[in-house]
Amino acid sequence: MLGGHTTGTLVRKAEMYQENMKHIPIPAARGSQVPFTSWQGLADSLKALYHQPLHYLTNLQLRQWDCLRLGSAVKAEALVWLMEETHRLTASPLSLAKIWASDEFYHAYIDPVFP
Repeated sequence: MLGGHTTGTLVRKAEMYQENMKHIPIPAARGSQVPFTSWQGLADSLKALYHQPLHYLTNLQLRQWDCLRLGSAVKAEALVWLMEETHRLTASPLSLAKIWASDEFYHAYIDPVFP
């Protein structure tokens, strides 16, 4: 049992999450100039602008970039969507389950997914 979940339960949850995320298309028309002061602020603006969730791994990465003060404002939106597409299409449910099991607050970085 890991983090209050059995390993099988967390893996199944990650499989369903990843499958749902794969079916959400990355916005084709993008490139708007979204002002932001933090990566997580940009993420919130993009979610509102495009009415889409961001992948758990994307949210984690943006949180880390905020802590490190990395990035380019000019290429920020394109970078987020490239990273998002990679996470949506290639993240392993087993890897997600392992990450979730090690972080009792993983729910805070999972956006609601509407299949």
